[in-house]
Amino acid sequence: MDLGLKDVHVLVTGAGSGIGLETARLYLMLGAKVSAHYRSRSVALEGLASEFNKDRIACLQADLQTEDAVTRVFSEAITAFGPVQIVVINHGYYLNDYVPVIDMELDQWNSTIATDLTSPFLVSREFLRNLKTANEVTKDKAAMVLVGSTAGKYGEHGHADYAASKSAIMYGLTLSLKNEIVKIAPKARVNCIAPGWVNTPMAADAMKDPETVYQALATTPLKKVAQATDIAWQIAMVSSVTVSGHVTGQVIMVEGGMEGRLLNRREDMT
Repeated sequence: MDLGLKDVHVLVTGAGSGIGLETARLYLMLGAKVSAHYRSRSVALEGLASEFNKDRIACLQADLQTEDAVTRVFSEAITAFGPVQIVVINHGYYLNDYVPVIDMELDQWNSTIATDLTSPFLVSREFLRNLKTANEVTKDKAAMVLVGSTAGKYGEHGHADYAASKSAIMYGLTLSLKNEIVKIAPKARVNCIAPGWVNTPMAADAMKDPETVYQALATTPLKKVAQATDIAWQIAMVSSVTVSGHVTGQVIMVEGGMEGRLLNRREDMT
């Protein structure tokens, strides 16, 4: 099926690895022009740039926690391919260490919120500001896709900072943006894809622990961990006007049917 994404300009944040990398790859396969943001040097992203026509991908480095950096990324993207029509806000941070709220330092909380919530706000705002002055062709293809998490729906003990930021993305920010964007571009849409466990470098260490895998899949009917391509396809589908032109304000869970978090471990039941 043609998703109508040929020559559409897509900015993907956090494209250096994992979900972001596979999302950038998929958009390129679908004929889009991709501005791929990364924070640190990514050998995989460099390989992706050499795999496809360099006239269709621009790799942009920045720490998106500052206003100036966000403005610069959009300026560089626009210089490369013209106005950004679709933005995929995927970048984020997850601390593998288990830290319950009672033990959490304020610095950790503030750092996670800055990366996982304030930074997506800055990217969203810059996208809207650029969209406001764009032409009608750009506005007709406009879409925002934010990336949430099952942690934002169910919470996650030991990771309340991450869960709180994802809840805000999924329910506060997404649902507000879908009402605001149409004041700028009447056909524009905003949706959120919320993955569960995904086989990415960020989750690699945790997935080495059989008990963690058990906890992750104990309430999941499909009994498997998602691949990054599973998430990338949902992002591309919901961003497409062709197949999702009447879909907005939705939080789409991509988690194998998960029914919640398994709170009690085997040893907790004795």
